Amino acid sequence: MIDLTLDMEQYDCPFIAATEAQPVSFSAVNWEFEGGHEGRLETRMLVEGDDDGALEAGLDVLRGHDGLRECGLISKQDDVAHIRTVIDETTAMRTIRDHDGYITGPFHIEAGSELWHVGFDHDSTAEQALAGLERENEFEVVARDPVNEAEVTGFVENVGAAMTLIQGCQDLTDTERETLEAAVERGYFRSPRGATLGDLAEEFDVSKPAVSKRLRRGQEKAVSRMVKAMEELDE
Repeated sequence: MIDLTLDMEQYDCPFIAATEAQPVSFSAVNWEFEGGHEGRLETRMLVEGDDDGALEAGLDVLRGHDGLRECGLISKQDDVAHIRTVIDETTAMRTIRDHDGYITGPFHIEAGSELWHVGFDHDSTAEQALAGLERENEFEVVARDPVNEAEVTGFVENVGAAMTLIQGCQDLTDTERETLEAAVERGYFRSPRGATLGDLAEEFDVSKPAVSKRLRRGQEKAVSRMVKAMEELDE
């Protein structure tokens, strides 16, 4: 198995067109690569704009593109939207599928280019797909990684532990995260310390008891998730 990370510029992609016209980005939540319709692909995307106006303008560009067949708003909050779309299969997608390629990671689309993660069972088919892509698209191979069965098994087995750590980060409030980041960057946890509790309190313009409380809460959330993740690794 070979795993490729490609920085793609497609001329027939509705999402690319939207990011070229407006300061928005798209991240794939789900991409039905096999296609529920002949020659079409269904997606669920998170769309983020620089602000609410940019988001709406980007969605308008998307809806007006010739390659878009359906676009439904699932939810929206401020400058972020969750959408479901059906698009015509692009030439690059068709090339990947014609060479038995498959998705190995999330897609991210911003400023006129897409970051793809695609896999192939053999080097030869990967090379044939790249040759096909060169005919009608511009792209750069950002990474090319052979993957063996043991690595895949280890990754799958440890996904739960990784998600536990991610959830620990998501549990933090903005204030707790910012305080922990500042404490690490300024050496509060080093020995000898590069910064004192008073230094952190001064940086955030709060009392020392207040900044200490933020640190304790943030550490408790982060460390408890880390301990749980270690337990999951041992199972």
